[in-house]
Amino acid sequence: MTKKIKWDYSPAPESTDHIQLKDQYDLFINGKFISGAEEKYFDTINPATEEKITAVAEAGQSDIDKAVKSARKAYDKTWSKMPAKERGKYIFRIARLLQERAREFSVIETIDGGKPIRESRDVDVPLAAAHFFYHAGWADKLEYAFPGRAAKPLGVVGQIIPWNFPLLMAAWKLAPALATGNTVVLKPAETTPLTAMKLAEIIQEADLPPGVVNIVNGAGDTGKYIVNHNDVNKIAFTGSTDVGKYIMKSVAGSGKKYTLELGGKAANIIFEDAAIDQAVEGIVNAIFFNQGHVCCAGSRLYVQESVADEVISKLQKRMQSLIVGDPLDKNTDIGAINSKMQLDKIKMYVKLGLDEGGSIYQSSCSIPKKGFWHAPTIFTDVSQSNRIVQEEIFGPVLAIQTFRTVDEVIAKANNSPYGLSGGVWTDKGSKIFKVTQDIRAGVIWANTFNKFDPASPFGGYKESGVGSEGGIEGLSGYVNLV
Repeated sequence: MTKKIKWDYSPAPESTDHIQLKDQYDLFINGKFISGAEEKYFDTINPATEEKITAVAEAGQSDIDKAVKSARKAYDKTWSKMPAKERGKYIFRIARLLQERAREFSVIETIDGGKPIRESRDVDVPLAAAHFFYHAGWADKLEYAFPGRAAKPLGVVGQIIPWNFPLLMAAWKLAPALATGNTVVLKPAETTPLTAMKLAEIIQEADLPPGVVNIVNGAGDTGKYIVNHNDVNKIAFTGSTDVGKYIMKSVAGSGKKYTLELGGKAANIIFEDAAIDQAVEGIVNAIFFNQGHVCCAGSRLYVQESVADEVISKLQKRMQSLIVGDPLDKNTDIGAINSKMQLDKIKMYVKLGLDEGGSIYQSSCSIPKKGFWHAPTIFTDVSQSNRIVQEEIFGPVLAIQTFRTVDEVIAKANNSPYGLSGGVWTDKGSKIFKVTQDIRAGVIWANTFNKFDPASPFGGYKESGVGSEGGIEGLSGYVNLV
């Protein structure tokens, strides 16, 4: 009888000696770091250790007014009048500087947000740089993006980004806004502001004209001040559906444009003819490697009945091999949950899933005693009406159901208030085309998941948002076409 061997990996922590963080970060307005009018600061916490990292200035209404005035002046006097090819040079410079400091940014992103260093290093930072490179190339070519139309910038853009991809979301929004000639007031999430503050340092180093990009920190009230400011021409928001609805009501009748990338409850579909091992690894990537902290996470899994037992068995086995722990360790698969508030929400949904009659399976991995952690979790024996199937959890929790026919799974996948993304696993091209045509989701991956490119638009249907980001479609949201 062959004895099973469980391999233990020696720690492989990423060094932090090369990063520089200040004891306190002020607001970045008009090209300088300045204290807020009320001199209020809040702590940013390492979710893996619950220790304070640094303090960050909280912007009040007068600070937002100052940032918007700075952006308006830069728009009127400098940025909108600058030749497009010169604007492109600044954006290229930001991209190159970000690449040069990629190692520093990846470590800070992991410390501040709790995600594994592998994700920060291999996905977030390279893709953020790629967005700046891509959009820098469009700056002087907008006539090719919109043939026969003249693309005019909107003016001052207010941008509000979430905590799950802080640097990437900043690049995702800043790059197209700058390439099309707009100026920006950007608000990062209050729990993950540090890479945006470091990005402000890069903006200074790139010698971007003062006021073109202003970065202010704070929570919900700070975001409201930006949304409701009379001199902001567009709001670009990524976050919860509830906040998105508030923004739509607030800007109604104001003439402001808006782009909203909101919640999701992506359906991942495995057909019986799929490469099962590949599909299982894709499911793990879609929901567990990112702690489920992705609006497009494949948190609903539909498996064809004939292979359901095999898929669930292999998924459970793969879950047991996942390493939960220090996000800075290169061996870690699953890092910390971003905040205690988010962890409590995940626990609430897990309890709810049990109360609704679902069968739970969790990895037996060891969980650190300090910090915010949650074991990979799957639920079976759930129905379409269960709240854990219908509502966004934003954690490493997967709800599994079975299906028999293509039409049945399409109906189940569409039975959701969301329509952001999805996935299909099959070796039949006809099924891929059928599913992608009939499922109402903005992005559907085939035999892979969570693959992004700056040239590909990203956006959803229904309560998953309005408009797209990335590609030519994303550029169109930052211009008036005449």
